[in-house]
Amino acid sequence: MRRLLAAARLVARDLAIVAPLVESTGLSREGVVLALARYLELDPSDEDLASLVTRAVPSSRVHVILSANVFTAALRALAVAWASSEHVTVRPSRRDPVFTRALVRALDDDRLVVEESMDVADVEEGEIHVYGRDDTMDSVRRAARPAVVVRGHGAGMGVAFVGRADERDGAVRAIADDVVVFDQRGCLSPRVVIVEGGSPRALDIAESLSARLSTLERAVPRGTLSDDERRASGRYVETMSFAGQVLRGSAHAVAVGDAATPVVVPPTGRHVHVLAVRQPDEARRWLAPVARSIVAVGCNDEASGRSVAGGAEHVRLSRLGWMQRPPLDGPVDLR
Repeated sequence: MRRLLAAARLVARDLAIVAPLVESTGLSREGVVLALARYLELDPSDEDLASLVTRAVPSSRVHVILSANVFTAALRALAVAWASSEHVTVRPSRRDPVFTRALVRALDDDRLVVEESMDVADVEEGEIHVYGRDDTMDSVRRAARPAVVVRGHGAGMGVAFVGRADERDGAVRAIADDVVVFDQRGCLSPRVVIVEGGSPRALDIAESLSARLSTLERAVPRGTLSDDERRASGRYVETMSFAGQVLRGSAHAVAVGDAATPVVVPPTGRHVHVLAVRQPDEARRWLAPVARSIVAVGCNDEASGRSVAGGAEHVRLSRLGWMQRPPLDGPVDLR
């Protein structure tokens, strides 16, 4: 693990990787630099590494299939795989292979190799760790041989909770930081913000969040949206303009609703749904239809965070502003 982390530090310091990452990820240059500087887990504690290794299930060989959502996720995925086996092959995302290839080159160990054309049906032993959409995991499970274990890490989303005791400006700055990094494409990215205290406070939080996202857009511009992301953005804004209130910036949208409306999950690309509730239990009931997809809750009060999460053990709890920087203690997705 320490050798892998040392290789990641070399990659993060290499300015030559920034331009290729901008091209492959669609993030702005500032977005890539921010992710390398603050959101790559380069200095885990001894306790975190021990937890990662303890959680690993020994295997003769691990094959990793990566997605293109968050380029830094390759580090954790390879760490989890290498904790399970001394022999790891990885198939990078065809759309975003840059960081993975650079990391494996920097490590320079023939026990961890890139295999661009890995065919799931040809894997005869060990495990396959697959990251990405649920339909990708389903297709891998169908193609895998019976003796091969498939461990899927599917799509997910984050939820932030602002309690009555939270000071507005501090909470808004922290949430905006969590939203901006990776343009909200990661499974830890908050897309719903629950505000305890009723509609007037929720609107106040939403207006402050919209203003903060506009400020951050000047420092860390949003990258390029795909055609699908642009269409999803248009549908969400149109829906919420009819059903509630939408605050729009040049590269974001913040909508406001309450628990009387059906659950609405905004798309990626810096879209946030702010929901007014009277107490955390009300938020949990509203989120029930998408509870399985929630893998992260940001909250400054642990008891409230656990209430929003419904006690689910797979949900990671983090303080606001730290949702995108969990400890390197095992898989992000504990489902």
